Order: sequence, then C-alpha cells, then structure tokens
Amino acid sequence: MARKRRIEFAGALYHVLARGNQRQRIFRSKHDFTRYLELLSEYKERYCFSLFSYVLMPNHVHLLIETAQVPLSKIMQGLNQRYTMYFNRRHETVGHLFQGRYKGILCDRDEYLLTLIKYIHLNPVRARVAELASDYPWSSHLTYAAKSRGGSLVDTDLVHSLFSDDKATAIKHYLSFINTGPNIDRKDIYRTVDQRLLGDEQFVEAVKNRVPDQIRGEKRQRLHSLEKIAQAIENVTAVSVDQLRARTKERKVADSRMLLCKVAKEFTYRNHEIADFLRKDPAAVTRYLKEGADMEAIKQVVLDSLED
Repeated sequence: MARKRRIEFAGALYHVLARGNQRQRIFRSKHDFTRYLELLSEYKERYCFSLFSYVLMPNHVHLLIETAQVPLSKIMQGLNQRYTMYFNRRHETVGHLFQGRYKGILCDRDEYLLTLIKYIHLNPVRARVAELASDYPWSSHLTYAAKSRGGSLVDTDLVHSLFSDDKATAIKHYLSFINTGPNIDRKDIYRTVDQRLLGDEQFVEAVKNRVPDQIRGEKRQRLHSLEKIAQAIENVTAVSVDQLRARTKERKVADSRMLLCKVAKEFTYRNHEIADFLRKDPAAVTRYLKEGADMEAIKQVVLDSLED
C-alpha cells in the first residue's frame, strides 16, 4: 500500500537522511565523497535550492535543504540516481545503492535551524569517527568555520547572521555553539508529528493551512500487519509475540505491549483489533494508549525500522 505523501511547497526546510541499502557503505574512497558533492552542487545550481548543512558519513548522508520551486522529491530522485549510476560503474556493482526512499522531515526553520545544523555537524563525533567536528572533512562545518572554501555549495550567510552581523564574530560564536553547551538529543530531532513534521502545534497547523490537500483528506493506510509490527518490536526490545500475549506483568513485557498499541494506532488499527491480537481485554489496550507519554523516542525507532 502507498506510503504517506511528501509534504512539499516552496520555501520548505527539510532534514534529509539517505542510508545505504542494508547499511552498506555508499562512500568507499575520497573520490566517492568528492563526486557526491559535485553532483549535489550541480543539482543545487539547476534547481536553486538552499543548502544549509550536510555531512557525508560512510554509509549515510544528512542534508538540510530549503526548496524553491522544484520539490524535494525531484531533487533527491535525480541526485540519488546519478550517484548510484556513478557508484555502480566505478565499483563494478549493480542494484540499489540507497535503502528504500530517503527520509525527508519538514522542519520549523525558526525553531530548529541551528539545532539541526549542530546535530548534523556533530554526527561524526557521535559516531566516533572524529574527536571534533573540525577533524572530519566531509561536512559543511569547516565552511561555517571558515577553514575551507565551500564555494556556493553551502549557504552560510543566514546562519552566521543569527550569531552576529560581523563575520569574524559570527564565526567565533558559531564555533562556541558547536563545541560547547548541551549536546543535541537524537529523540529531539526525530520527535515528529505524523512522521513527517518537526515543530510545535502552531507550526503543524500552519502547514495544514498552507497545504490542506496534502494532509487533510488523506486516507491513513495500514502499511503493516500486526504480526510485522510485533516482529519490529521484538527486534528492538527482544520481547517476543508469545511474551506479549502471556499473562505476565513484567515491566519490560508490559512496556512492549504498550509500544505495540501505540505503533499499531499509527497504522489505524482499532482497539479491539489490537486486543484480539494480544489476546487481552480491550480495556487494557485503552489503558496502554493513555500511558507511556515518554515512549515517543522508542516508538519512532520502531516506525523507522518498519520503513527500512
């Protein structure tokens, strides 16, 4: 069944994540990194989008893109296809390079621009492939820090202006922002609404008002069976479907039942259907759905795994 439509309009800011198929490496050499950036620059010039940040990791890519008139789907389809053709030709491989379709989260620029840039630029540090952001050559951090020539690829002026009107002072404050202060929690970046938007209620409502045809009136789809959802939960929590159906009140099992209920509701399953699957009273499902306000992060992990 079809997945939810992309929400696309001119001036939208997207946090884009593209992974290698089965987590394989998509960059095997310096030439690969360089070629991807060349293609990214080519598509930026062709489609006139803004690029605020990027990082190229061995098996995935993060981009922070603000579109103009050309939708994100056209940009990413062309970019990924061109790079896949190059990669397969250079490395004598065949088939899909990227894992399914890319993730593109529509973000509130006013609220999340700096947070997303910090999250993206610190990706190599979190992955322990670099001690400092400045040690990693394949991100836009060095351009912001004025330690490399980013040319027209990265649009730094807006971000620098948020720190200071004076360029040297802005760079100093930017570096302080990246290197000090609290780290950005992954769950804050992926705590999305409807799996597609990152922002508060006002932002979500503004998007709905701007593109009502892309959100309202959209039929919610049952993309996965309850059995598949249970398997995804087992992969994450190590709690099997037999344990979910057992009479035990063990905390780990109860939390996994609660997680299944919340994920199943994302795919429009009714309470009595979930109860039948778990072999529980519908009242128990209702109770699970009212509890667990702190489960959004792990719920998103399960939803992401179902997209793989």
